[in-house]
Amino acid sequence: MGISALTPPPNRTAAEDIVETVLEFPDNRLLIDLCGEFDRNLAQIEHQMGVHILRRGNRLAVIGDKAAREQAAAVLRSLYARLESGRDVAAGDIDGAMRMGRPVDADSAEQIELFSTGMELRTRKKPIEPRTEAQKAYVANLFQHELGFGIGPAGTGKTYLAVAVGVTMFISGAVEKIILSRPAVEAGERLGFLPGDMKEKVDPYMQPLYDALNDFLPSKQVEKLLQEKRIEIAPLAFMRGRTLSNAFIVLDEAQNATTMQMKMFLTRLGEGSRMVITGDRTQVDLPRGTASGLAEAERILQGVRGVTFNYFTSKDVVRHPLVGRIIEAYEADEARG
Repeated sequence: MGISALTPPPNRTAAEDIVETVLEFPDNRLLIDLCGEFDRNLAQIEHQMGVHILRRGNRLAVIGDKAAREQAAAVLRSLYARLESGRDVAAGDIDGAMRMGRPVDADSAEQIELFSTGMELRTRKKPIEPRTEAQKAYVANLFQHELGFGIGPAGTGKTYLAVAVGVTMFISGAVEKIILSRPAVEAGERLGFLPGDMKEKVDPYMQPLYDALNDFLPSKQVEKLLQEKRIEIAPLAFMRGRTLSNAFIVLDEAQNATTMQMKMFLTRLGEGSRMVITGDRTQVDLPRGTASGLAEAERILQGVRGVTFNYFTSKDVVRHPLVGRIIEAYEADEARG
């Protein structure tokens, strides 16, 4: 790849050796992209990793304690490898590299390979990459198992990544259709009083699924596939009595499915299909006294062959950093109560 860590000159003092790691990047054009406009990428790494980065020609000197320097150096190498492969580096990519970065030896390519090839999901509009270790394990399990559960707080990418995997498998021909569903719990008995036909009544509750799809496929293609029923977005209640074959199926907000609804949905799985169940156990909107089907499924299906569970925490939040801190504050309050 052409990146080398330089040994300090002989006249460098031992104290300086301890606090500085110097990296050389042979392609100055890529180095400019690595640093970002007005060095904003370096500033992001400095702020979040507690180091100081100095640019000296085609070299970057990372200053800080040993552990922080090694982690920052791994992140810089991985981002440069990303640029070498022809991909851009945005703020979210830097955040993902920092979340997944670990110390590496200067002559080791193992972690550089992790970021340069990674686990990229190729959709029609943009490539998607897991940004935390938990997300990476989740995506791997969705490809390897027929039924996967993603459980954790909002903003951790549970549904977004599930839809991205579904689109990737659909484009590759591994499945023939995508089916996305949610319980329309908020509507309840009031659904009949809303204006419009049934689609117009339930579409507001399905909007997050439309949003995810439109992130991965051109809007005209989404419309065409919806018309052809190769993509279906429907409330959970519409799944009863169906057998869903050769499809990638996602049930979102599963904490709001009752025990009977969850059992009904799980048993819709047909030949050649993959199913993903996502939910947040802390955001149950069911009537008081009604058991969550997600919690019941989690208890009953642990250890069943072909079923995998992936769990996320506030550390996996990939929205605004404040979202993670908000979730942590609520968790701490619940723990005290």
